[in-house]
Amino acid sequence: MIYYTQLIFIKPGCEQEFHAFEEKVLPLLKEYNGELVYRIRPAKSAFVESSRELPYEIHLITFSSKADFERYKIDPKRLDFIEMKNNSVEKIILIEGFAL
Repeated sequence: MIYYTQLIFIKPGCEQEFHAFEEKVLPLLKEYNGELVYRIRPAKSAFVESSRELPYEIHLITFSSKADFERYKIDPKRLDFIEMKNNSVEKIILIEGFAL
């Protein structure tokens, strides 16, 4: 099992387009042995300390393998909506990890 944590930073005023993108692509995870474990939209008060801007959302997603993740990224149904992501997301920090 492989884990991906995403820190997602949204362009100002683009929240609804981002939400629409997520509604379209998150259901596709299951087709690639993926699972959305956590989808968090933390309040500023939830951060104890920070030296950088705060993310809009934090996702923890698992896949059975890295190959499953790579296949998910290029799924044609997902790519049909990629412009919505490009229009709404400023940047994503992706962290790959494993359970210890």
